[in-house]
Amino acid sequence: MPGLREIQEAFAAAVLDDPDTAFSTLLTDRRYPGARLLQVYRNNVRTSLTNALQAVYPVVTQLVGAAFFAYAADSYLRRYPSRSGNLHDFGGEFAEFLRVFPAAMKLAYLPHVAHLEWAWHRAFHGADHAPLIPATLSAVPAELHGAIVFLLHPTARLVKSDYPVLRLWQIHQPDYTGSQQIDLAAGGDYLLVVRPRETVHIVPLDRGEYALLQSLARGATLAEACDAALCEETGFDLARILQKHVQHATLVAFQVAGIGHPVAAQPGVKIPTCR
Repeated sequence: MPGLREIQEAFAAAVLDDPDTAFSTLLTDRRYPGARLLQVYRNNVRTSLTNALQAVYPVVTQLVGAAFFAYAADSYLRRYPSRSGNLHDFGGEFAEFLRVFPAAMKLAYLPHVAHLEWAWHRAFHGADHAPLIPATLSAVPAELHGAIVFLLHPTARLVKSDYPVLRLWQIHQPDYTGSQQIDLAAGGDYLLVVRPRETVHIVPLDRGEYALLQSLARGATLAEACDAALCEETGFDLARILQKHVQHATLVAFQVAGIGHPVAAQPGVKIPTCR
């Protein structure tokens, strides 16, 4: 007789992966055969997970239609079954899946839209964090400004696309009433997705601004992040961009490399200029 773990694994495989499994022989309620009982579970699980995926990717669903989305979701479920008890964790590989899904290969912009929707989803369900109090920065000696390491808000996600994904996202929102026209060749987007308070914001970024935040998100010092920004945008205005992202709670804490732990922080401090 197999143990509990073996039975659970066999059941999961039967529901998600292998419709011809012998596991059905273990099921009986004296009225219906095991295969029929198993099919009930299979249908319920697949319907629930497909609905969860549609809830995360409503714009992708609108772009391809419900029937195509269900077809893609079925293939996705087989390749990326849910591994968490929290449905909010499900669907993270969908953008990469669409990138190689044969039926969607001609829709090159689709994975980019999915990437933005997953960023929005994770931001919506992300952890809260108290805002930075910028006055604390004034205690950092000028010679150490370049060694400051900022912490981004836990909900912050950076999205880079070759397509105008923000426009695609906007025109498919329920309350949108403007023009539906879009030029996919109009150029790409650099975006910050963040929920500093109750509402998720999608913020367009300049190239230098994106490079700065991307470097900071990877743990770079302020000097290193500024160098990355200058490589993308000559004349990058560090003071303005830092003040913007402290004010809007993109940056929520800092430390000086090699010295201390993240410091919670209040307005009115002079922010170092880019070197």
